[in-house]
Amino acid sequence: QVQLVESGGGLVQAGGSLRLSCTASGRTLRSYEVGWFRQAPGKEREFVAGISGSGDRTLDADSLERRFSISRDNAKTTVYLQIFGLKPEDTAVYYCARTVVAGNPVWPLLYDYWGQGTQVTVSS
Repeated sequence: QVQLVESGGGLVQAGGSLRLSCTASGRTLRSYEVGWFRQAPGKEREFVAGISGSGDRTLDADSLERRFSISRDNAKTTVYLQIFGLKPEDTAVYYCARTVVAGNPVWPLLYDYWGQGTQVTVSS
């Protein structure tokens, strides 16, 4: 069993930055690919960024203007999402999830373990 816990969300002003963390307990995340997703009210969950098990390959959504950076510390079994230049439209609940499918898939259904999410609210 894998438990994922996100942290680092909060209320920030537009233009600010945040670093979200995804920490795993139970079975390690080290060899698994991890993705960050977000879901705004009334919208579908969307892929934000993904990272390979070793951390040598990352993928982020083209629509996000390269404002999101994903990284991992396998010694701590933690995956980070750094967000720069926050905009009000970035307001959402942010989730991390694990997948056994290679290639950083963008479809939520391909991820088997999810955290509870952390709220990010950006004020204008």
